[in-house]
Amino acid sequence: MRAPLLASVLALAAGAAVAQAQPVIGLITKTETNPFFVKMKEGAAEAAKAQGAKLLSGAGKTDGDNAGQVTAMENMIAAGAKTILITPSDSKAILPAIKKARDKGVMVIALDSPTDPVDGTDALFATDNYQAGVLIGQYAKAALGGKPAKIVTLDLFPGHPVGAQRHNGFLKGFGLAAPDAKSNELGKAAEVVCMADSFGDRAKGQTAMENCLQKAGDVNVVYTINEPAAAGAYNALKKAGKEKGVVIVSVDGGCAGIADVGAGIIAATSQQYPLKMAAMGVEAGVAYAKTGKKVSGYTDTGVTLIAAKALPGVDSKDVKTGTDLCWGKK
Repeated sequence: MRAPLLASVLALAAGAAVAQAQPVIGLITKTETNPFFVKMKEGAAEAAKAQGAKLLSGAGKTDGDNAGQVTAMENMIAAGAKTILITPSDSKAILPAIKKARDKGVMVIALDSPTDPVDGTDALFATDNYQAGVLIGQYAKAALGGKPAKIVTLDLFPGHPVGAQRHNGFLKGFGLAAPDAKSNELGKAAEVVCMADSFGDRAKGQTAMENCLQKAGDVNVVYTINEPAAAGAYNALKKAGKEKGVVIVSVDGGCAGIADVGAGIIAATSQQYPLKMAAMGVEAGVAYAKTGKKVSGYTDTGVTLIAAKALPGVDSKDVKTGTDLCWGKK
């Protein structure tokens, strides 16, 4: 074989080997439009590029679209993904698809939301959602200043672990009886005058708040599953002329939500960090491709209480700090 031809053959072989060795990592989010998941995808893409991995991405059409997530997972496995990162829309219905993937040697890591049970995946990288709830519960209690509480909770939807953890953590932080962090049942208390599902959506949050105001018009605390729901709740209160004197607390830490804290719409929010979750997931996937070693257990990716007004006895950071660390459009 002539030298130039031999060199070409060797170069092609080397290129094929490199391509074959490139880790393929999948990321499946609940939706493609929620700023939280947009930032998570950006973080995964940046981490994959930096570490020489190929990133595949997919999502459900809406929050709760389990079938869409199953299809995305099957497509990623067929495309050679050896690690799949997923934010489960349905914590139970996704389990059979995850088991099939793991049986084929694919490492599956849950981001942000656990499966039910949590050991349905190899590992979980997420905010401590119960603690996120505790922080805003403590703040709401302090902000109320000893007044009798009349609370509305705008939750996610029944049976979702994250929704239960944030709700129950809020009750705990407020000083009310609450289930522990492992429960998927929403705790109830006499001080909670209305509970409604918002699905984490602004419009649905507004409708839910309007319905609650029909039941109890003199609320003074509103807990919301996330900041879009909080914005909807505020719209409903303002429309009814009842926004003054109501303490709205939430979870997420997106830039729009932090801006609402600065504007006095939301009193305080627990900020979480999707970019960190994604980057850690990609790093674990690359390590698995190189060493065959899987990660396991739960890794806390952090949470910080952001408030425009600091209150005695409650540890919080200011709006500038929240803005510096926020995600989504500023």
